[in-house]
Amino acid sequence: MIFLQTSAAQLRHVAAHLLTPLLMCLGMGLAYLGAFHQPEPHHLPVAVVGAGPQEMVLAQALQDKAGGGLEVLTLPDRDAAVSQLRERDLAGAYLPDAHHPELLVAKGSSDTTAMAVELVFKQVAGQQGVPLTVTDIAPTAPGDPTGQGIFFLLVALSVGSYGSVAAIGAAGAGLSMRMRALIGVVTSLAVSLIGLAVAGPVFGVVDHDYAAIWGMSWLYSAGIVLVGIGLHTFLKRWTTLVLMVMFVMLNFTSSGGIYRPELQNGFFGALHSFWNGAGFVEGARSLLYFDGGAGFGGRIASLALWLVAGVVLLVVAARYERGQAPVAAEPAPRAAEEEMEEAVGV
Repeated sequence: MIFLQTSAAQLRHVAAHLLTPLLMCLGMGLAYLGAFHQPEPHHLPVAVVGAGPQEMVLAQALQDKAGGGLEVLTLPDRDAAVSQLRERDLAGAYLPDAHHPELLVAKGSSDTTAMAVELVFKQVAGQQGVPLTVTDIAPTAPGDPTGQGIFFLLVALSVGSYGSVAAIGAAGAGLSMRMRALIGVVTSLAVSLIGLAVAGPVFGVVDHDYAAIWGMSWLYSAGIVLVGIGLHTFLKRWTTLVLMVMFVMLNFTSSGGIYRPELQNGFFGALHSFWNGAGFVEGARSLLYFDGGAGFGGRIASLALWLVAGVVLLVVAARYERGQAPVAAEPAPRAAEEEMEEAVGV
């Protein structure tokens, strides 16, 4: 009887711990498949270049055929099309010609979006029986031909950041909030330097503006770490799961690193406008491939606001902990067992 009681208690303990990875499995499946399983254009902004009746008719025909898939406008000349592409207001611009039609794209903005635009206008040129010339006005770095290296830098920074929260929460449970915050800031500095070293000199994904990319990496990492440390006071062993929801499931899928919002459903497109992963990815793209324009300032502001949110959470958590100070702390070995959940699962 005692053996059965002990076994039942152990099984309940194991089952309680298995709940976290099972919820991770469910969340990852819903998030990744929901965001990536069926990419298709949603109000994809493209242009037909030219002010004549032929261009007007072509633009209207494309709009009618695509329905809500495309947003087709006309522009007077090539310079206007290049300008809007460099501001990232357009995904592509088509220059009709009876013998040599040309398509302008900006792969630095999103390689998958450029491919979707190319597919649309290859069909247009194919109906005329002429080859299509594709011109990339914002090529990516030589070490990042697909343009997705920045996304994988985001993955590395994210895992290093939220994984550090689990370690600080478990090993630093007896430290003051101020000391944990300081450790978090220093840790985020290390994470950002590691990320830059790997993405820069090792693989050449980043080939200029190293200081600015490092600053963005630190801002992004520090935001996650401080938010995580603040939440840990209230969530304890559930912190890792919540951070994975926030900074993996919702973050990677809405970052624009694989598909930008014009190829996703409205939910992830809405998150893309303010979530911190999108702030890092789109900010880095604007800096590296569009000379710091194309909404760069707004993306930096979003990263700064996430950092501010982390600081606010720390202040609230510190006050809460001071109010709970008379309550006896959980024994350290048990706390470590409860806190050190599976922290990496992307």
